[in-house]
Amino acid sequence: MVDVHALAERLDDAARDVRAIPRLTDEAPLDEAAGYAVQRAGIELRRRRGERLAGVKMGFTSRAKMVQMGVDDVIWGLLTDRMLAESSVDVSGLIHPRIEPEIAYLIGREVRSPAEAESAVAGVAVGFEVLDSRYCDFKFTLPDVIADNASAARFGFGAWHPPRDVSNVGLLVEIDGRPVQTGSSAAILGDPARSLRAAARLALGAGMTLEPGWIVLAGAATAAVPLPKDAHVRVTGAGLGGVEVTT
Repeated sequence: MVDVHALAERLDDAARDVRAIPRLTDEAPLDEAAGYAVQRAGIELRRRRGERLAGVKMGFTSRAKMVQMGVDDVIWGLLTDRMLAESSVDVSGLIHPRIEPEIAYLIGREVRSPAEAESAVAGVAVGFEVLDSRYCDFKFTLPDVIADNASAARFGFGAWHPPRDVSNVGLLVEIDGRPVQTGSSAAILGDPARSLRAAARLALGAGMTLEPGWIVLAGAATAAVPLPKDAHVRVTGAGLGGVEVTT
């Protein structure tokens, strides 16, 4: 039997101590359902410390990643207000941080069905996510990464724009003025709107709804790159402006 709360505390301690740990599946018979139970228990630990839910992040939104992990659906994690990085990220508080460009959606009203997701969007923006697996060597199985809140660590976004078609937005990541990744939002399930609808579907399946004011990070448009210390990162999206962060 899986001790959900003990595993959640193990991951929580690893994050707070900035210490990589072995995969949970090395010891526990974890499946996807148990992984999500651990994830929710971990989020509850954060909420008890005063953190508030701020949105949803999507993972495995590229076909290549699905094939690599042997899955046929996306995964998701939850964002809290203390994950928001408005201008800086203290990478010394992370184990092995990586950054990737995102399309961010601002939810304007409660989403009660996946079909309502797009009409509920109040704004779109270029964004970023900082990933930080709590596992040794950034290696994990599917249940492990789900339990680890889909490797969520930090996120940020630029200025909000009125809802628009973001199915093929060119994205650029620069570190200290040097381009390190380029891609298109079309890499996100062919259209980030599909990821948004999946976020609504998965939330509803877990007894939740996307709430007004929440952010949905649709998924990576490029591979994640290591985030070094003392760096300046800029992520830009064609027609969406940019967002900057220092480390």
